[in-house]
Amino acid sequence: MRVPTLPTLIRTLTLTNITATLPRLPQSPFANGRHPTRLLLRSMPSVPFLGSLFGGQQSRDMTDYPVKKGEDEWQAVLSPEQFRVIRQKGTEAPFTGEYDRHMPSEGTYECAACHTPLYRATHKFKSGCGWPAYFDSIPGAVTRHTDSTFGMARTEILCSKCGGHLGHVFKGEGYPTPTDERHCVNSVSLKFAKEDREGKSGV
Repeated sequence: MRVPTLPTLIRTLTLTNITATLPRLPQSPFANGRHPTRLLLRSMPSVPFLGSLFGGQQSRDMTDYPVKKGEDEWQAVLSPEQFRVIRQKGTEAPFTGEYDRHMPSEGTYECAACHTPLYRATHKFKSGCGWPAYFDSIPGAVTRHTDSTFGMARTEILCSKCGGHLGHVFKGEGYPTPTDERHCVNSVSLKFAKEDREGKSGV
């Protein structure tokens, strides 16, 4: 019998953990042959139970940003879930985030850690992937890095001001958007401001 490799085993356990706790997935958002299971597998950076086993590794690039705080300082200003996702590169479960189905006509999504404006409301679109999706970001607000965890090469996105983990970006999925990109972002990494606060940032 063929023994599965560790990356294959992790992906299998991860997908099983997520799909076993989900209700029946909606069908309408997955046009053009996009399958919900495939989107979930590609999108998820990690899940809580795997994050506790394999996560908690703070990337060295997270300290090389204008806003610098020690981990004790971050823990003092972030909730435990925000700290796990933003500082320890975890993820929230799909279809559970505050901003998954949040579709305002105007306003700005800011970094929940440092309040830097990241996305405009007009960047958001319905992807059906289970996390907030944006086809573009405010110029200079989001930094990209290659993420090779779990045996998959993906593009991680972080706040350019504090280095906080946002999620991952995927390209070429066929969505009818100007960039054909999907910024798959954790709701817990964001805070929505109704007024346009682009150009203003907190510390």
